[in-house]
Amino acid sequence: MDQLELLKKEWKNREQDFPVLSFDEIYKMLLKKSSSVIKWIFIISIIEIAFWIGLNFLIPESSKQINAEMGLDLSFIVFNIIHYCIFAFFIILFYKNYQAIQITDSVKDLMQKILKTRRTVRYFVYYNVGAAIVSMIAVNIYYYTHKEKLFEVLSVNFEDIGTNLTIDQFTTVFFGAQVVVGILLIGFIAFIYYLVYGLMLRRLKHNYVELKKMED
Repeated sequence: MDQLELLKKEWKNREQDFPVLSFDEIYKMLLKKSSSVIKWIFIISIIEIAFWIGLNFLIPESSKQINAEMGLDLSFIVFNIIHYCIFAFFIILFYKNYQAIQITDSVKDLMQKILKTRRTVRYFVYYNVGAAIVSMIAVNIYYYTHKEKLFEVLSVNFEDIGTNLTIDQFTTVFFGAQVVVGILLIGFIAFIYYLVYGLMLRRLKHNYVELKKMED
């Protein structure tokens, strides 16, 4: 049983061998726990954007060259600018949620801010997973509609492709691999979001339920 459950039990039962805790003390405990969760959501989102930006510097030059030869380099730059602007917007919202909860002075107000934060986190997760899916689909549609050029570009960079595969065989192997890798990658991203942000949402939901009991 965690500290909050212990305090809540004491508040309800008024056992003699524990100090009597008031409604306000229980509320302050829930406020502190909720504030801590929202602060960690903000911190984790900053770590995440730093991770993705850092990952861009680890992309092999050969991959950048292939995208440039396929005419996608400018498209990727524009997409990344838009994506990181939206990402930064969510970080600002997380920070505002954290600042707002610091001045909460009622159970009802705290419950509303918890709900607002949960919605923001959900939209953030939906956006990131959705953006990954859409970008992968868009890139592969472009590759498929330019498969002859893609085959030519990859044949120059990887001699085995042009030597051992026809364009039809290449199309089957390449796009089959893209589908499998794409599904695995999206699944992994969704799992990480569920693991990290899902944990935060569950904690906020627990706090919300406890506040609702207090209000009732």
